[in-house]
Amino acid sequence: MLEVIVEFFAELLLQIVIEVLAELGFHSVRESFRREPNPVLALIGYLLLGLMAGGLSLLVAPQLLIAENLRVANLAFSPVLAGLAMMALGAWRARRGDALARIDRFLYGYCFALCIAIVRFRFAA
Repeated sequence: MLEVIVEFFAELLLQIVIEVLAELGFHSVRESFRREPNPVLALIGYLLLGLMAGGLSLLVAPQLLIAENLRVANLAFSPVLAGLAMMALGAWRARRGDALARIDRFLYGYCFALCIAIVRFRFAA
């Protein structure tokens, strides 16, 4: 049972690390954009970036870090938890007075993590 919990958290941690790195990248280039993009176009962008990040994660960890019989549960729960983690990071940034990127909101963080999870679910060994 402990092995299952460790595998689940390893897969979740991989998604959160990828999201935090993406979030740092978004904050670093945020100033170059003067106008906020359309929310729908931004969501499509996060979906595409999540798919690309999922593909790149296969280079780092080509095997799924969770047991075969828990892959669907991982697909359902990891993106929700990663979205909540990004929302918490956004709340922390807001308390500090930092500018927020869209990925600091639950929906965008969830969609980004969901795309990573879908790619890993489909293509990881």
